[in-house]
Amino acid sequence: MSDFIILCLIGVLVVSLVLTLLGLVFYSGLLSEVVIRTGSPPVKQITIAYKFKKGSYKESGAAFTESCSIAPKLCSIGVYYDDPNQTQADCCRYAVGSILSEDEEKPDEELQRLYEKFGFRVISFPEVSCAVTSSFPNRCPLSPICGAYRVFPELNAYVTERRLSAYPFLEIFKGDLIHYMCPLENQESFFVPELLEKETRDEEKPKEAEADAEEDNKGDEVTETGESCWVESSVEIQEAGVSGAESREAVEDPPAEQQSAEQDEGDGHSEEADQEAKGSSESLGSGSSFEELDMDMEEAEKENTDGEKEQLGDNEEKA
Repeated sequence: MSDFIILCLIGVLVVSLVLTLLGLVFYSGLLSEVVIRTGSPPVKQITIAYKFKKGSYKESGAAFTESCSIAPKLCSIGVYYDDPNQTQADCCRYAVGSILSEDEEKPDEELQRLYEKFGFRVISFPEVSCAVTSSFPNRCPLSPICGAYRVFPELNAYVTERRLSAYPFLEIFKGDLIHYMCPLENQESFFVPELLEKETRDEEKPKEAEADAEEDNKGDEVTETGESCWVESSVEIQEAGVSGAESREAVEDPPAEQQSAEQDEGDGHSEEADQEAKGSSESLGSGSSFEELDMDMEEAEKENTDGEKEQLGDNEEKA
């Protein structure tokens, strides 16, 4: 019996949980009808305190919480500049803050200074006469999440099908409703300065890159001209070297006619030298022959004297 009671209690708890979840879903407006229309926007001229963020739209809840914690009674606003279906989540840009004043009302200076103290900036958006709008119930903390999943795809499809120039997407929490609007005019008036600064930086980057590329090209041209000058100078040096080598060859190896003339002159000089050498050799030879004749005559005289002495000796012996 006790086991049956426990099972019944568990069943009741499960059914209660399911009914609670279904009631929460209905209460949050998840099943509410989404109506898209074109007409006057839900707000006119507004002044907001905001913080510019970059990243996934799912992380915008922290910025909303920070804004609401400063002044919980003020209406919250979110401005989304990129389509998450076409832009990476980390590159999506948005601004989140609170509405300080509407229409011609001036914002509270103390409240404005308080927001500025926490790093918020203040900007005013103009009134537009026509915008693509929709709304969603704001009944619980799940309502903004449900509204984002329900309304934004419908707004995007509506704008795309009709080829409207409607941007950016604004989300305004006002009372029990969440208002969505996409201005059809003066769209750039809803751009915060950080976005414009970023766009100018993005525009300047290609220019800087082009300037750097031009400078690099100039540097390349300078180096190329330098290389060409160096190549030309090397060519000139090579040509000068070749001409110098040719001149050296010309000095070392004169033309054939000059060589033949020089050879003839050399032959003449050589013949004269040979003749002089022959003459000198003949003179030398003649000198040597005279010396030999003198020696022969001296020997003959000596032999004659010796013969005479021998004959005198023999005559003396005979006598």
